[in-house]
Amino acid sequence: MKGRHTLLYIIASILVCIIPSSCIKEENFENTPEGNFELLWKIIDEKYCFFSEKEVDWNEVHERYSKRITPDMPSHALFEVLGEMLAELKDGHVNLYAAHDVASYRKWFEDYPANFNDSINELYLGKTGEYMTAAGLKYKIFKENIGYIRYESFSSGIGDGNISEVLAYLALCDGLIIDVRNNGGGSLDYAHKLAARFTEKDVLTSYIQHKTGPGHNDFSEYYPVWLKKSDYIRWQKPVIVLTNRHSFSATNDFVNTMKLLPNVTIMGDRTGGGSGLPFSAELLNSWTVRFSASPTSDVSKKSIESGIDPDIRVDMTQEDIQKNKDTIIEEAIKLLKQ
Repeated sequence: MKGRHTLLYIIASILVCIIPSSCIKEENFENTPEGNFELLWKIIDEKYCFFSEKEVDWNEVHERYSKRITPDMPSHALFEVLGEMLAELKDGHVNLYAAHDVASYRKWFEDYPANFNDSINELYLGKTGEYMTAAGLKYKIFKENIGYIRYESFSSGIGDGNISEVLAYLALCDGLIIDVRNNGGGSLDYAHKLAARFTEKDVLTSYIQHKTGPGHNDFSEYYPVWLKKSDYIRWQKPVIVLTNRHSFSATNDFVNTMKLLPNVTIMGDRTGGGSGLPFSAELLNSWTVRFSASPTSDVSKKSIESGIDPDIRVDMTQEDIQKNKDTIIEEAIKLLKQ
């Protein structure tokens, strides 16, 4: 049955991927500023999946922004207006791509404390030779005998062999820190591959839906998504996952999964969200829009689009930053040593 659920999950994703690029193009829009504006508005109106959560009146947005479209406006001006219109959704997965620029919404993390410092993190990792790298994973053992894994992006591939080597090296540690702060996402496959090392049984982690019609609330039934336990080395000691607002998309999914597992604690700040699977469509002028089209919810069928709260909230203090200390890492070490 779990295999069937996985198949349904894949089918649902494929259906959403196909729909935006096929049905929308049948409309008779002209390759003019007005035509591209109307096409973009319609794509989002019919295929975007979070209108009920964003509390955006998309018809009002159309009325307001259409007044700024003129027949002879240059492409750069059109791009600016369309980018501002998409920003009304306040969604980091909504982007407009042109040859000259990318329009994206960044306030989902820019308006919050960073809770991460690259320079300080480099001090914790140490110089070359003081830490090791296995594909996308940087890792070492702190002097407190706590293992530390830094995963900067789920776009950086990892294999089962990489994870096994890392966990084998850290096996004698008293506990493990997995740092996914500032990890903006990437491949869900890599997120699931890593999470599978921290459970002794298959776990229901979330539900996914897809759009079934043009209405804002036209969705399929909920399809369950399972995390299948790994057949390779699995970690059974305490784990703390470090998060901040820049933990987004696939990282948000990873945190949602890890929070369900035994011996795992989430520490830091609320994640940035981004639970909708993104898909793309093309405008008449060859610009591409990416948008959230297939919503994912947690095991309670509650949306995680706006982020996931940590089990233990910790912020980096200015006093510690001035001392080149990472408050969140220090608190994680202290808890694991207890």
